[in-house]
Formats: sequence, structure tokens, C-alpha cells
Amino acid sequence: MRADADAGKTRVALVTGATGAIGKAIARQIAARPGFMVVLACRDAAKAERAVKEIATVTGNRNVRCEVVDVSRKSSVESLAARWQGPLHVLVNNAAVTPRRRQETADGIELQFATNVLGYFWMIRAFSEHLKRSTPARVVNVASYWAGDLDLTDLEFRRRPYNNNEAYRQSKQADRMLTVAFAERLRSSGVSVNACHPGDVRSTLSGNLGFGGSQTPDDGARTPTWLAIESTGGNVTGRYFEYLKEVPCPFGANRVAVEELYSACARR
Repeated sequence: MRADADAGKTRVALVTGATGAIGKAIARQIAARPGFMVVLACRDAAKAERAVKEIATVTGNRNVRCEVVDVSRKSSVESLAARWQGPLHVLVNNAAVTPRRRQETADGIELQFATNVLGYFWMIRAFSEHLKRSTPARVVNVASYWAGDLDLTDLEFRRRPYNNNEAYRQSKQADRMLTVAFAERLRSSGVSVNACHPGDVRSTLSGNLGFGGSQTPDDGARTPTWLAIESTGGNVTGRYFEYLKEVPCPFGANRVAVEELYSACARR
């Protein structure tokens, strides 16, 4: 994939999980902002092409593209990064799943952990050099206030009985912790890394967790998009936001656990 827009005039944003309710809304809201090229990173090529056409039509932005990637597979993420050409100014990690029964990827990793946590980890690591070359650049990790239950000794529910709600809460806690880990590592490179709660949106993901959701996808996309395109997301790093406001994150404050989690992800 060649991001062939003029790097001096056009900022390039890559959004994972961009055919889902919130992901597509994030991609559309960024595309509606003048001066942005948006690349949708999705598993399903047909859905991705439909989303590209929809976003381009609604926004009038013809600089909308898609790439097929499975963020639960390290090899797929690294393949996307290897074929990427040109700048990358904004990476939005949004892809997530909440299967009701325990599943594993072809690589033998529990699916929620692989997608919701390692997917973020692998994307940031694989694209870090692209981001550094495009500074100022930023990463937005879509996390949640529905977070907790992290067990560093059983990240893949091999010992604990699998519960998709518990696994989801663990994954979102991990995303908030990894935000701090990467913010520290990329701070001197001109790349900011922040996390946020997107809102309570009715979606396949929330349905699998047994929640209805009271907000529209556009409501849910507002804070991630704000961090992706407005000044705040570039002026601070390692922070967590809900509804356009910074909120203290106790998970990120535990630096020992943050580093343990980072090391655990790096081994996979």
C-alpha cells in the first residue's frame, strides 16, 4: 500500500477495526477533516471496500483506502508494516473482539488477548519507525472504563475459567497500561501515545458482553477522533481520557505491573 499523498499537506491516519460500529465512525470523522488521508485496516476485504466507498461518498474525501490485516496474527501485522510506504501520522488502535467462548488463533493464543492486547502491541511496535519518520505523530488506543481483572500470571485464561466479560475487562486494562509503556518509550521521538474510553455504543462487541449501549457510533467515536486530530492528542502522552476529559488511570500508575505486562507481550 502506498500512502502517496503529499506528506507536507496531507496527514495519514491508519484505523484498525474500521468496519465495526465505532471504528468506521472514527475513520469517517477523521476523513471528514480537511487534509487527511485515511487507511482502513480490516480483516474482511469485502466489508473494507464497502466501508471505503461509504466514507468517501459521505465525506467527499477520495483519499480513503483500505488494507487487509488480522491484528490477532503477528505475521499479518508485520506484513502490513513491511509493505507500507510513505508517512504515517496517526495510528488508531481500535480492533477488538469479545467471543462468548474461549477461542485461540492459529498461533495458539487466546483470541481476545491476541486481538485486543497483542494487536495493539504489535501494531505500535511494527509501525513505530514509520511514526518516528512522520513526526509529530500520535497513537490513540481505544480502551474502556470497563477495565480490570488483569492477571499477569494467566493472561490467556489457561488456568481460570474463561468469561468473555472478564477477558474484555482485562484486555482494556492492559491497553491502558501499554499506553503508558509505549508513551515512555516513544516520548523522545516526537510520538505521543494516549488511550480513551469511546462511549457506550450498541455494537456486536457490546452485544456479546450483554450490554445494550445507549450512544450512537458517532458519539462513541468523538473522543478517539478528538485525540487523533486535535491538539490535545499531540501535546500530552501516556494519558487516559473519557468524554474529551483526562481521567487519572490507576492501572498506568503501577509502573512495575506495566513493565511486567510489556515484557509478557514482547515474548509473544
